[in-house]
Amino acid sequence: MQTTINCNGKLIDLSTPKVMGILNITPDSFFDGGKYKDEKSILAQVERMLKDGATFIDVGAYSSRPGAKHISEEEELSRIVPVVDLLVANFPEILISIDTFRSNVAKACIKAGACLINDISGGDLDADMFITVAKLQVPYIIMHMQGNPQTMQAAPAYKNVVTEVFYELSKKVNKLNELHVHDIILDVGFGFGKSTEHNYELLKNLAYFQEMKLPVLTGVSRKSMLYKPLEISPQEALNATSIANTIALQKGTQILRVHDVKEAVEVVKFWSLLNRCA
Repeated sequence: MQTTINCNGKLIDLSTPKVMGILNITPDSFFDGGKYKDEKSILAQVERMLKDGATFIDVGAYSSRPGAKHISEEEELSRIVPVVDLLVANFPEILISIDTFRSNVAKACIKAGACLINDISGGDLDADMFITVAKLQVPYIIMHMQGNPQTMQAAPAYKNVVTEVFYELSKKVNKLNELHVHDIILDVGFGFGKSTEHNYELLKNLAYFQEMKLPVLTGVSRKSMLYKPLEISPQEALNATSIANTIALQKGTQILRVHDVKEAVEVVKFWSLLNRCA
């Protein structure tokens, strides 16, 4: 099992799970859209997440919520590169992940100081992404998605969601290995072209993905798979998020991608303490 990744020359040890804080600089994300649209609010939120224990900050400028509006590459670049510049200038040691499926956006942000690419499409929406990652030699989060953000929740269908997601990810991992991409992180893509039942099946069988011997990232924070069955809002779904994150850790997850860093760090600490006492 791979337990370290190289971020800007710094080896990050994933044998103890890490937390990735979400910074959406989009006007229409499902939970925090429009909250962080000026330098003051962005810096305050990132400072808070770093203080609360986030190892990574995942910056996204393209909303991937179901049915989200498509924006151009130029607009995404104009939103995200200045934010990367701002964060690097104010937090020189920050480890920034870029949430994008576009290779040109990835390149521009890595050049600006980001160190990790988080691709919701797993290379499907930009044929140049795998080559770009290989040239940049940065860690790459490869997520599974059926369809695209505009269509993915229309009618997701699988014969066996666990084996099909595993197969699709493993094919892409093989391609990345052939290109000598060294740091690959798996994400099964909760909520991306999956029904609630598909999501629960994946969570229940998340340990199966350890067979690839690669780190796994889990992103379930405040998603509809949690709040809809409970008939609550995303704003009320922190407790369900913490429970789902705990299950994910029990199934072998190494990175939790979350909106609420403090609570996720507490989950990791409690889970780690429990394991030491076992």
